[in-house]
Amino acid sequence: MKHYTLLIISMALGSSLLWAERPKIGSVIRHDPDFDKLIAKDAEIEVLASGFVWSEGPVWDRKKNRLLWSDVPANTIYQWSEDKEGHSVFMTPSGYTGVTAGYPEPGSNGLSFDAKGRLVSCEHGDRRVAMLTPEGGKVTLADHYDGKRFNSPNDLAIHSNGAIYFTDPPYGLPRREKDPRRETDWFGVYRIETNGEVSLLTKECDRPNGIALSPDEKKLYVAQSHGPKPYIFSWDIKADGTLGPQKVLFDCSTLARKYPGAPDGMKVDKDGIIWTTGPGGVLVISPEGKLLGHILTGQRTANCNWGDDGSTLYMTADFHVCRIKTLTKGAGW
Repeated sequence: MKHYTLLIISMALGSSLLWAERPKIGSVIRHDPDFDKLIAKDAEIEVLASGFVWSEGPVWDRKKNRLLWSDVPANTIYQWSEDKEGHSVFMTPSGYTGVTAGYPEPGSNGLSFDAKGRLVSCEHGDRRVAMLTPEGGKVTLADHYDGKRFNSPNDLAIHSNGAIYFTDPPYGLPRREKDPRRETDWFGVYRIETNGEVSLLTKECDRPNGIALSPDEKKLYVAQSHGPKPYIFSWDIKADGTLGPQKVLFDCSTLARKYPGAPDGMKVDKDGIIWTTGPGGVLVISPEGKLLGHILTGQRTANCNWGDDGSTLYMTADFHVCRIKTLTKGAGW
């Protein structure tokens, strides 16, 4: 009861929670013995901040030791750090520089840092992938393919060579798939080369959302947030950068009948285990497609990412920002 009361107070104030007051939510379900190697049996889900409209795209800023995340409907990026009380606005507007009236989800969504420490964002309202320069201004990295504007870039993964993989569903458009502003007949997965050239990798997905690369960068994973087909897809990446045949790595249909939410953002750990948001929270899946464990947040959970020393999993769960300690580390840490 104490945890619940503190959570309600924090939501009303719209502030982050002090360490001593942080409530715990949800639970952890173990489906396979190997999961014990990934999360300790006494690990708990901590709520760090609450009161958002729809939190998304968490990313750890290693230079300044802080977490950034998007509140997509609020058109704002927030920041939080362990050594400061409360969260604060990092950037607003975050993804749409026009008049937001009539745009339910205008802001930035997926966030990532490139090898030079520059923040790269998928922006719904401005329909582009952009980079924040050290001077504070933004540079458009891509906003169209073959002369047609993207729908609303959603999430991204950055290759070690600097190429950016991203998804382009319709969620940022005011009328989504029925919006008259649409210029493409598909919802694609794309790659931006380091020279700025944009390649369409696949248009096989109904609603491509979260995206990740395997640690060896030989496989591409995409989460499909589509009710009739809530799948995690995988492709082999060929030597020339094109994709092999699409495979269904994991079908979330059974879990979707039990828990709220759909496949969304995802990340991969150092051993290639996939940590993907989905029905009920975060699903932990082996590279072979076996469900190892389930981090139940109790909320529709949008995305996750590694932070601190690479072993803490931060999660954006509806109006919460949460974290859980793990026994592994994210790929690239």
